[in-house]
Amino acid sequence: MTPSFAVRTTSRFDRLLTSLARRHREVTERYAEALDILHTDPYNRSRRHHIKKLEGNPQGEGQYRLSLGRWRFRYDIHGREVVLHYCGLRREDTYR
Repeated sequence: MTPSFAVRTTSRFDRLLTSLARRHREVTERYAEALDILHTDPYNRSRRHHIKKLEGNPQGEGQYRLSLGRWRFRYDIHGREVVLHYCGLRREDTYR
């Protein structure tokens, strides 16, 4: 059995999630899916999730990124605790 991680959110994350939920109902499903993943495997040791360690980001700005479809979640890991900092929707024109 894999050890469990505690997941908490920042106030910025809560505001982003609330505003996105008004326009995109599917974000709550993706958020629940993200919580399941982050409780069990935030380092992606199983290599089953789209998690990337971001380079050049200091602690407190989201050193890891979880991609679930078009949704992105950025978080840090402090020991046995995962702190969610950002959630957002990747649009078609994001990288243009």
